[in-house]
Amino acid sequence: MAPKSFETTPKARPGDRVAVISPAFAAPAVSLTLHEQAMRRLTEATGLIPVEYPTTRQLGASAEARAADVTAAFADPSIKAVLATIGGDDQLTVIPHIDTAVLAANPKPFLGYSDNTNLHNLLWNLGVPSFYGGSTQVHLGPGPHLDDIHVRSLRAALLDGGTLDLTEPGESEDFGWPWDDPRSLTEFGNRETTEPWTWGGPDKAVSGPTWGGCIEVIDQIAIAGRMPDNADLDGAILMLETSEETPSADEVKRWVRALGERGTLSSVAGVLVARPPVSDLHSPVPPALERARLRKAQRDAIIEQVTTYNPNAVICVGVPFGHTRPQWIVPHGGTIALDGAHRIVTADYEH
Repeated sequence: MAPKSFETTPKARPGDRVAVISPAFAAPAVSLTLHEQAMRRLTEATGLIPVEYPTTRQLGASAEARAADVTAAFADPSIKAVLATIGGDDQLTVIPHIDTAVLAANPKPFLGYSDNTNLHNLLWNLGVPSFYGGSTQVHLGPGPHLDDIHVRSLRAALLDGGTLDLTEPGESEDFGWPWDDPRSLTEFGNRETTEPWTWGGPDKAVSGPTWGGCIEVIDQIAIAGRMPDNADLDGAILMLETSEETPSADEVKRWVRALGERGTLSSVAGVLVARPPVSDLHSPVPPALERARLRKAQRDAIIEQVTTYNPNAVICVGVPFGHTRPQWIVPHGGTIALDGAHRIVTADYEH
């Protein structure tokens, strides 16, 4: 069968307006200073003008109010893209209140990750591509400057289009300073040297439209009955990542195994897996050897399950997208190519 087809989302130009919304958690309310630094940096990096909505800074906003902001941002022809401030844990309840006809009739780039997997999935089912990644509160506001790979993919998603080979920046942090700590404005978190990506499956090249996101959210999407049909995932590239809640390798194994039993794994041509966080802000950081062991355990569990259900799938594990920094923003519904022979990942930002 032919892969699912997608609309083309027009690119913005410097001086255009973009929506900055909080369809899950209103992170700006925790640190307005950090949020305002993110807004300045967004304009400096892209020339785009951020426009906030009623719930962007509003903690505890209802699902209906947040959905209204999503609908309004897509409905406004002067808004050329929509950016989420961060993820959260209840966007599943927002989705039923969004006017899907408005989103389908007004395709434009949406950027976000984590709990925003819900909105990405909604857009995907409507044939509207988006971009997985790009939290203003995590990747634009904190630290002494923006990471190069984040700026390159941010501009590609919003302005420039084109294709980029995804590369390893060589360092990574699971989290930064707490947002209410002044150091969050000027310092990165604890960064460590990264390891090479791991490849599995056959030494061949595959490409296709991407679908996926945070696997803990995919679990909720599946239970809610909102998953794509397997036929629409034929030849796709499945993207998987885990959150700062650091699920165990056994939990990840069960989720991926369930995707196998559902038929999702046998449908896709390849699987792209993010470097997972293995420490969190509220617990002691495990020693380096333990962090490496935790990442390896998750990697091995995913490769084992994917190859069990689809030995022809090309697999790449360790790419910095999702819950990590530096972070690539990657196409969701757009095309990613996995070249297992030459160990190259290429992302197409034209959509």
